[in-house]
Amino acid sequence: MDDGLVEMVVESVRVHMLSSRHVVILKEADSERERYLPIWIGPWEASAIAMKLQGLTPERPLTHDLFTMTLETLDARIERVIISDLADETFHARILLERDGQASEVDARPSDALALAVRAGARIFASEVVLEQASLGRNGGLGEDTEGSEGSTLEATGERLVDPRLDVFRDFINSLDADAEGGEGRSS
Repeated sequence: MDDGLVEMVVESVRVHMLSSRHVVILKEADSERERYLPIWIGPWEASAIAMKLQGLTPERPLTHDLFTMTLETLDARIERVIISDLADETFHARILLERDGQASEVDARPSDALALAVRAGARIFASEVVLEQASLGRNGGLGEDTEGSEGSTLEATGERLVDPRLDVFRDFINSLDADAEGGEGRSS
């Protein structure tokens, strides 16, 4: 952990078959903790993340590809992205850029920040505060302190939390086979 930040990896991008909603699931890089951060995202961002994770290249650059190529042309690089805050039931992210030794920070939606991170090979972090508020442990509980407690679940639409106690989301997360080989959008 660095300054209250926890390194994460994109575990997968999934689609809930009944609602056709998309979720990106971040997993804590420290495999002993097994905390997951699910963020519901739009279909375009989900596709952009999943395509890159699966090694697919579109015929023409998508918006995130264009932005990444533009940064490269300007000799700038994405140093890391941070899921930095959960305020007013909305996730917030920051993209940290570096160019000629100068650091810059850009506010972003988490879905866009993650799509850029997977393209640039940048490290992904989440603040410990966000993980305490919204992470799911291996038993589907919200955060570590409530892991396994009844009603400790998370539901979101877009990148907004709707009701942190809806059982349907826990059931959805528990129905995902996180250990399946070759899962959609699975990263290594």
